[in-house]
Amino acid sequence: MIPMVDLKNQYKKLKPEIDALLDEVFETTAFILGPNVQKFEQEVASMLGVKHALSCASGTDALHLALRAAGIGPGDEVITSTFTFIATAEAICYVGATPVFVDIDPLTFNLDPELVSHAINDKTRAILPVHLFGQPADMPRIMTLAEQHNLVVIEDCAQSFGAKVNDQYTGTIGLAGCHSFFPSKNLGCYGDGGMITLNDDTLADEIRMLRNHGSRQRYHHDVIGYNSRLDEIQAAILRVKLRYIEEYNHNRYRVAQQYSSELRDVVRTPHEDKIGNHVYHQYTLLSPQRDKLMKALSEKQIANAIYYPIPLHQQKAFSKEYADISLPVSEQVAKECMSLPIYPELTQAQITQITDTIKSQL
Repeated sequence: MIPMVDLKNQYKKLKPEIDALLDEVFETTAFILGPNVQKFEQEVASMLGVKHALSCASGTDALHLALRAAGIGPGDEVITSTFTFIATAEAICYVGATPVFVDIDPLTFNLDPELVSHAINDKTRAILPVHLFGQPADMPRIMTLAEQHNLVVIEDCAQSFGAKVNDQYTGTIGLAGCHSFFPSKNLGCYGDGGMITLNDDTLADEIRMLRNHGSRQRYHHDVIGYNSRLDEIQAAILRVKLRYIEEYNHNRYRVAQQYSSELRDVVRTPHEDKIGNHVYHQYTLLSPQRDKLMKALSEKQIANAIYYPIPLHQQKAFSKEYADISLPVSEQVAKECMSLPIYPELTQAQITQITDTIKSQL
């Protein structure tokens, strides 16, 4: 069996370090906003080169808190990708704003800046690009559009921790970057977790208040906030994994290059635009024979998945508002895309087994 991600094997390698920190957590019993949360926030801020790294309960909450703190609300429109996980659009809806879905670049599967420019109108307040699968969006063009139209940019970095655009980390380019530490992410904890990275002091203060029941001082509540805090256990685990994130991303890239070397003549392999470095949260290929390939892989107990089978504008949750919209690139990609196992510990033998299985069907 080859899984999509091998967390068991990774934990075995990290067990002494993780267990030692967890023992300290249990000894101190400081479980909420404790010393490991504070140190983890400081370590991420130092790595990414930002003034503030504020943890929260999930990547979805990171998006929600960032949008609310930025003043996005009812009557506002936020331009985003239709080819992403629904959390991106959910967060826009949570603050009462309207997601405006645009189509994707046919090569990177990221938000197409040219189409973004056509979608901007008097109600547009923000652009929410997604760095999909670990390939950074075209931030230079997106930031230019935002500056021209006085728009807020909130980056969805759920799949791109450690990726860069022209030597600047994703999550440090727009007003705020929103990260997810879901277990399967490049930097993942053993539960849910999220983070907002930013340089704006006023916005950071607002987010700190919002994540902790609208409170700056204990039992004093300035606004109705949320209970969205990364717990101390997850922070300890993430502190250990953060030490290895560059190695992990390097090895994910190694696996991806080996896949592409073997498969580029038989399927459409992932595109790297060289504006940013791809950290391969997912290795996603395109093939009109996707179902046949997935069946063959599954028969050999090789995990595979479709990210994403239904673009957001076609989801039932948005069917009334977007029933008449056609976004053809996303719709076609959704019919042909499939993702292969990718994680730092994937061996050469496993890679060969996977690629041989695919090539035998084409």
